[in-house]
Amino acid sequence: MAATRSTAGRATLVATGATVLLLLAIVLGSRGLKDFDSALVPYTVATVFLTFGLVHRYVMWVSAPAARRLLRQGWRAALSWENLRSAPTALPRMIVTNLGFQRFVGARSHARWAAHQLMFWGCLLAAAITFPLTWGWFTFTASSATGPGYEMRLWGFKVLGFDSGSFFGWAMYHGLDLAAVLVIAGAGYFLWRRMRDREAVTGQRFGYDFVPLLALITISVTGLLLTFSEIALRGGGYQFLAILHMASVVLTLVYLPFGKFFHIVQRPAAVGMQLFKYTSRRRTEVFACRNCGRPIDTTAYVENLRGTMQDLQLGFDAWAEYCPRCKRVLRGNAYLSQVKRGFK
Repeated sequence: MAATRSTAGRATLVATGATVLLLLAIVLGSRGLKDFDSALVPYTVATVFLTFGLVHRYVMWVSAPAARRLLRQGWRAALSWENLRSAPTALPRMIVTNLGFQRFVGARSHARWAAHQLMFWGCLLAAAITFPLTWGWFTFTASSATGPGYEMRLWGFKVLGFDSGSFFGWAMYHGLDLAAVLVIAGAGYFLWRRMRDREAVTGQRFGYDFVPLLALITISVTGLLLTFSEIALRGGGYQFLAILHMASVVLTLVYLPFGKFFHIVQRPAAVGMQLFKYTSRRRTEVFACRNCGRPIDTTAYVENLRGTMQDLQLGFDAWAEYCPRCKRVLRGNAYLSQVKRGFK
């Protein structure tokens, strides 16, 4: 109990520090709040809560024995000079294939992979546009009193200039609309699958599986309706839609650290573990099952698994040295001799 309170206190301290750093970055990046838009205060507050929640939960997660060992082994493999020398492209390749293109999803279903890619790149595009604008880091100003020229500035420095009437200018102005279309397509597929696919329906939970998808669709639809109101309705209903859109975004950002989307910040640690397994296979022999001699995994991986089980005080870490088939046989024999013994 005391250890749990200590971990929670450390997580709160780290999360508070990260939040303070974000607030300082907002003040400095917006040039003393000169470029900060007061109309975006609710979004900014939501990102502050998001930062605190994500950092707090991440610290709590990595404090668990299994996650801590996973993270340690991943960093050790990534920073190893021997690994960088023998396999310099391993880490960049895994970042691209596992974080960028999520090939592990494609192994399950090509349709799920495509939908996941639409959601991933749509959310990434939306975050890349929304967060800097919300914090006052990005500003768009007219390059002259007359004419269609605009300048995009980052932290007050000019990054590029563009013609608002060009295709690039249209894409810059409608970047969030493009992101919304991608997210609706991806989230819509997963929502349809959760209502029709028996495999998905069996274990799904409303708060964990449906709410994130509905939140993303609500944000995207209300964002598109803002553009529709501006173009087709000459601003009709814009104020109501803006409040509805803001509420959906704020609630989603506050909910994000505590729901299914937390796997976004967990995934890089899994890449580190994959790098650890990949590099250990290159330099160590495969560990054979103690019973049948079938290969299980690398010796380093089996030792890491045993260490994790010892940290958790499970009391049967030696079973990590047996293949899945032999584990089932051992469990069956133990059940027969210990439980069924009185029924013979």
